[in-house]
Amino acid sequence: SQRIIAPSLLAADWSRLADECSRAIRAGSDWLHLDVMDGHLVDNISFGPQFVATIHRTNDIFLDVHLMIDRPDHFLDRFIKAGADNITVHVEANHDVGDTLRRIRAAGLSCGLAIDGQTPFAAAEPWLDQIDLFLVMTINAGFGGQALIPETLDKVRAAKAWRESHGLSYHIEVDGGVHNGTLPDVLAAGANAIVAGTALFGAPDLSLIHI
Repeated sequence: SQRIIAPSLLAADWSRLADECSRAIRAGSDWLHLDVMDGHLVDNISFGPQFVATIHRTNDIFLDVHLMIDRPDHFLDRFIKAGADNITVHVEANHDVGDTLRRIRAAGLSCGLAIDGQTPFAAAEPWLDQIDLFLVMTINAGFGGQALIPETLDKVRAAKAWRESHGLSYHIEVDGGVHNGTLPDVLAAGANAIVAGTALFGAPDLSLIHI
């Protein structure tokens, strides 16, 4: 699969949001990753549909919207309307996973399934044939700037093996603690879509993109 670099806007300077998006796009980003957190599923609150709509209005890059929220089914239509291109929901959230994935696809969007750092790979297996993207959180979700948990890369390897043995084609995305030092291990494990916040927006030229 092609390598996709998706800077996480959580790490951008929100006082200069449109400029930060432009900076990421000029540097060669493939997607922008938007972490939506509700204070329930994860212990942090970030932003909602209006923020996504604002980003959508300022550019036409692919918006990779990661719903780290407890009721993605309830809020789904708002994020579809806001201009998301991919919507990823969590297996741990309080919803009918298969139904939510069907609704995302029915809206003409790419759909993703995410598992948190502590969740076993097996929890996602029933839905892997229904997704375009599988997101492995390589930290325990909620806050930027954490160190990658090496054991989570076992789930990346498992996702790659499952994809091959079942003839599937989903992207394997990782999010959490990815920087120049951890990127080689992440790629070797089988990830092709790379989310990074601090390591990208913290660099003057979003340097990770140029590897």
